[in-house]
Amino acid sequence: MLFNNKVYKTNDVYGIQRDLTLNYIKRQKVYKKLIENLDRSRHVVIYGSSKRGKTSLKKSCLKSDEYINIQCLNHWKLTDIHLAILKKAGYQTTQSVKQTASGKQKVAASFDGVVNFFGLAGSKGTIAADTEQQKTTETLLENFDVDPDDVNDIITCLNAIKFQKYIVLEDFHYLDIDIQREFAVVLKAFHEASRFCFIIIGVWLEENRLIVHNGDLTGRVIAVDADKWTYKELMQVIDEGAKLLNINFNNYGD
Repeated sequence: MLFNNKVYKTNDVYGIQRDLTLNYIKRQKVYKKLIENLDRSRHVVIYGSSKRGKTSLKKSCLKSDEYINIQCLNHWKLTDIHLAILKKAGYQTTQSVKQTASGKQKVAASFDGVVNFFGLAGSKGTIAADTEQQKTTETLLENFDVDPDDVNDIITCLNAIKFQKYIVLEDFHYLDIDIQREFAVVLKAFHEASRFCFIIIGVWLEENRLIVHNGDLTGRVIAVDADKWTYKELMQVIDEGAKLLNINFNNYGD
């Protein structure tokens, strides 16, 4: 019996995909926990073993225009994370002639674009107005000399463009352990001095990894364990995939 008229390859259904797999299912327990905690009151950590659906969980809960996605690299320092956030938010950064108090070179950050009145940065273009929904936009030209090590400067830049998207840090485990500790301190500052919400995705099994790095994050971070799959959920993935491929798996549950 055919379940559908479309023809899919096995790789289209099973395996690692850039987007959500065709047979993706929402694991109700972890999906509900993530959805309930996307209220910006706390940062969110999604953790678990490799290839357990952490990134897919994020994609299933958020629309692509609701967050900026940053892939951490193993050679990054705290400065690199901060600059990546600014660039993804729409800033252009160049070396400044000014220096920080410690003698390091500052960065000139400029934003020239359109900002929605309610805070979502858009692309550079025509100013628009929607009187029915009472939405307006304004053109901004913001320039800052930024100390890329200073979280307060990063917050100032994001506030200036009314930035309100979630900030996702993928592959956080790639960062050197000392950089993870540094960012755990910065994360507390983001919580205390702004409304910006981070979603941190990493391969590890300890629920309180970031809290171990910085005890002050207690109560400011919620951890979502993406590692566990129930037998029922795994069988559902197999069944949904089989339907797409127009095949049956016999006795796989024995």
